[in-house]
Amino acid sequence: MTARRSRIPATKYPVERFTLDNGLRVVLTPDRSAPVIGVAVVYDVGIRSEPEGRTGFAHLFEHLMFQGSENLEKLAHFRHVQGAGGTFNGSTHLDYTDYFETLPSNALERALFLEADRMRGPRLTEENLRNQVDVVKEEIRVNVLNRPYGGFPWLTLPPVMFDTFPNAHDGYGSFDDLESATVADAADFFRRYYASGNAVLAVSGDIDVAEATELVNRHFGDVPARPAPERPDFTEPDLTAERRTAYTDALAPLPAVAGAWRVPDPVTDFAGYLPYVVLAEVLTDGDASRLVERLVQRDRTVTSLGGYLGFMGDPFDVRDPTALLLQAHLPPGGDVDKVLRTIDEELDRLASDGLTDGELARTQARMATHLLRDTDAVLGRALRMAVLEQQRGEPGLLNELPRLVGEVTEEQVRAAAATLRPERRAAIEVIAGGVR
Repeated sequence: MTARRSRIPATKYPVERFTLDNGLRVVLTPDRSAPVIGVAVVYDVGIRSEPEGRTGFAHLFEHLMFQGSENLEKLAHFRHVQGAGGTFNGSTHLDYTDYFETLPSNALERALFLEADRMRGPRLTEENLRNQVDVVKEEIRVNVLNRPYGGFPWLTLPPVMFDTFPNAHDGYGSFDDLESATVADAADFFRRYYASGNAVLAVSGDIDVAEATELVNRHFGDVPARPAPERPDFTEPDLTAERRTAYTDALAPLPAVAGAWRVPDPVTDFAGYLPYVVLAEVLTDGDASRLVERLVQRDRTVTSLGGYLGFMGDPFDVRDPTALLLQAHLPPGGDVDKVLRTIDEELDRLASDGLTDGELARTQARMATHLLRDTDAVLGRALRMAVLEQQRGEPGLLNELPRLVGEVTEEQVRAAAATLRPERRAAIEVIAGGVR
């Protein structure tokens, strides 16, 4: 055990945390190795927070946050970031929405001004709303409706596994709900969720902590204080019997299947959750992994296979309830039942016989490599720390993740595999309707 741990490298990124009087939490992580900064603002609102009748609203509002703000006209954010040689974007997740920039370090104050200005208030106009509804609808057409396997399985599997609206509904949204959105709805959503007390600002890279602290206070200190709303309890009971459904995808050339099992709470039971993160990689990461070796190489019952934690593939930035997912594409005429039976067999074999020599250490080394690579860039570091602060109050956990993954034992992985029983599984099958 000691020798194995010594091979898992660790990071020692410094972390400075403080909270402004208006409730905004701030994380600074300096790294003077290159003249680049990453700036991220994360709001504690995502797809699960959408009210019924307003599916897709969290993502729609993300778009509205780029349409001008208190002191900036439409498209000014784009011009100011790109004019400084930077890049920017935003994204909507189940439990949060983020906005971020990568810039030369001499543009730090510019980035802070831009983010503070839209935290005070985006330009919520009828013209902007209608325009962005059309943009989101086109995004849905491109990414879901007119794409083979569109929404599989991140949109199609949750309604099989879950019963409540927050966990089961379509996070992209229905056209009817999007078209019925009003400026008043957007203003209420902003007041409720885009409060300074509901946000985290993270800055990573070439910064002087004292100077950055002064700039943060200068630009965010007078943002009106609004407390974070009370977060609802989204928990649901685990499944006691298998749930399974199928649908025909008119564009899909090959059949596909995905299965999911509930896992421990990733925030309140992190020690119980981590073995499932490792298990997913043991099963599917690389040609030597359990299920790839069996299903792809030996049996040839599937053509591709993947496994991960979280419906959006985000094991360390998701709250409960979440799941371990396995998904596969099959050859023409493939037998979905046989694939699911084989997965059950391999899980049973892993639980009863354990791992082969070196299997766990190899997997943990690959996982550590991915974790280190993902946060090597300053923006990846800022985003990860912002979410860790928001969901756990522990941005420094970023430094510990490779070590913690390396400390998961074979017994823990076997015990996790033993819980992935057919009666706890939700599965969805894609029937190919497209031309091969």
